[in-house]
Amino acid sequence: MSDTYLTITAPSEGLYREKMSRFLAFAHPVSSADEAKTIVKDYAKKYFDARHVCWAYMIGAARLEFQSNDNGEPSGTAGKPILGQINSFGLTNIVIIVVRYFGGIKLGTSGLIVAYREAAKEAITAAEIVERHEQSTITFTFPYLAMNDVMRAVKSPDIRILSQEFDNSCRMDVAIRSDMAEALRNRLADISGVSVD
Repeated sequence: MSDTYLTITAPSEGLYREKMSRFLAFAHPVSSADEAKTIVKDYAKKYFDARHVCWAYMIGAARLEFQSNDNGEPSGTAGKPILGQINSFGLTNIVIIVVRYFGGIKLGTSGLIVAYREAAKEAITAAEIVERHEQSTITFTFPYLAMNDVMRAVKSPDIRILSQEFDNSCRMDVAIRSDMAEALRNRLADISGVSVD
């Protein structure tokens, strides 16, 4: 399984109009289902006057964690087409919300599917898509005397230091690409006095 995935760099928006209905689409990069659901709640509050606030998200490099919601639209006419666009672009770690303001003319099932799909597509094409890597966090402790060896081991553009405490006994949290984590754990374990959690 690859630890590489595609996602968007920053929030983006799209707009689709059909028979006086407006479909406002918002795409956000997220790292968890909880974060996606929080963003959905925020949009539901912000657009409380809209007829429907439909959404879909996809999480993880393996693209196995996903959910969609029609929010009162006929089953399969909103959440699925939004999720379909996420799949078409091969994206993950993303949530897309489409807010519908009803224009007074019914669109029918096929019209709704097209509208939600196109609105989601507009938000995605307005975003910058990037390739990212799954990250693992490694926590370890070491004696102050091992500081130079440890700093040499973690000095790499692929390693991000998340937190560090320096005292008689030192502690560090680092983030690294998941496929490189085992090699770093082994490098650290070879340094005298280092204890990897």
